[in-house]
Amino acid sequence: MVDVDPTGGSAAVAELRFLASQGRLAATARTATPRERTALTGAAFTLAWPVVFHRLTRMNEQRRGHWTCAIAVNRLADACLDRFYDDVEAVVEDLLAHATMKIHNAEGWISGRLRAVTIDAHRRRRGARGAQQRPRLPRWLADGLGHDPWLTVLAVEILVWVGVPGTAGGLLWPLDSWAQRRVAVTGDVAGSDVRTVQRDVDRVLAVMRTKERWYADYVERPLGAKTPPTAPAFVDRNAAVVEPPALLLTEPHELADGRLAELAALALIALRQADPCDDAAIERIITKVFGRVDTAGAMACAPHTADGLDALVDDGAELRRIVAAVRAVLAGG
Repeated sequence: MVDVDPTGGSAAVAELRFLASQGRLAATARTATPRERTALTGAAFTLAWPVVFHRLTRMNEQRRGHWTCAIAVNRLADACLDRFYDDVEAVVEDLLAHATMKIHNAEGWISGRLRAVTIDAHRRRRGARGAQQRPRLPRWLADGLGHDPWLTVLAVEILVWVGVPGTAGGLLWPLDSWAQRRVAVTGDVAGSDVRTVQRDVDRVLAVMRTKERWYADYVERPLGAKTPPTAPAFVDRNAAVVEPPALLLTEPHELADGRLAELAALALIALRQADPCDDAAIERIITKVFGRVDTAGAMACAPHTADGLDALVDDGAELRRIVAAVRAVLAGG
């Protein structure tokens, strides 16, 4: 935050109040040098943040049930603090851009425009992320959900959530809070657990995907703009910080298939140098290449486990079948 006199009597704040009282604040901000603009912005921030917190943020946090966040700015959680700063930034920009009349009470002028300014800024930020600015339930989606009271509410919640920059911890959807919302809508306390809500989400998304272009524009695109969560490190028994395992970008079976393709390429090089009519030589090459595969690493998934891959080269009949297939491949070039 800007370091100012808590009484609001800093030189920059006094200058801003004077310009506002003369109706020259917006004009001065437009023609100010970068240094002057920085000073005006800091002074506007000093005036704006108490108004934003006490007249908007505190009430919103109480409505969300965030009682600690409603105590003071320095008690705001990270996500709530981000929303607070977004709102203050919107108010500061509005003050410096639209204060064209004589304003003798800057805080009162900010208060009168507070809700409209922050709502407009919130919608513009959603639009910049590709989400709907004012999420509403399309008729085709309501029809697809059978006009179910809870599922239609959940559909709107999903459209709202995709436009929020944060995440639900390590999860894609805020299932816990939606479970509470499900209780409020349906009255079903026992059946409103996280698993049930996840099934409900899957059902709503299935209907949304029937309109592929709409789903890509208003669900997938804003979801992709979210800030991904950072996996925290943890401390082991020896008080050493341990990083979480690296995120695998491929599935185990894809790693296994890639390993088999590499082995097949090596086997093919050797087979091309062998006599295509010498079954014993072909058997030796196949057994040597595929009979020593490490089934504890990338190959440790079905059907490439020790009970699968090794059995093929150890079984005489299977090995002869493979040799016949290899000879056919070699004969075909």
